Amino acid sequence: MAAMGGGSVARRYARALFGIGVDSGTFAALGQELGDLAALWTSSAELRQALENPVFRPSEKRAVLEQILPRVAPTAEVRRLALLLLERRRILLLPAIARAYRDLADAHTGQVRAKVTSAELLAPAALERVRRSLEQRTGKKVIVEAAVDAALIGGLVAQVGDLVLDGSVRTQLADLRQKLVN
Repeated sequence: MAAMGGGSVARRYARALFGIGVDSGTFAALGQELGDLAALWTSSAELRQALENPVFRPSEKRAVLEQILPRVAPTAEVRRLALLLLERRRILLLPAIARAYRDLADAHTGQVRAKVTSAELLAPAALERVRRSLEQRTGKKVIVEAAVDAALIGGLVAQVGDLVLDGSVRTQLADLRQKLVN
């Protein structure tokens, strides 16, 4: 239940910042900064510890964040959001807010993200063919995020939103096994 509430709260913050970005024509830059800040949050245990630990006073936490923000998030809008999240003890929502913001930006620009997982790293030309194929299928501009999972054996799995296209050898072998058992 808490996760569901956190998601809607994250979407509200993302929508507020996105609205400001669209109005000012800076939604892409704000999204980049928010993404960078969320990546820093996710990758730095020290930062999370400093900002979440109740031992530190709110003024100390604010001082830490104010020192980091100009390097990661130079715009006033993203800095204000980060400080507001800290003040309201919601700073841990940063990654969820960044994801919600990215989804809003993608919808606004008519694009979708596809996670393409293959057994081995795909060559750029192969990835481009997959992207074009997914664009024909979805009717939208597709941004491909490639991943590798050796357990697929061969082939690939593409996920665009709720649509999953599974052409992996692992799945084909499982289907064949099921047919042989029946």
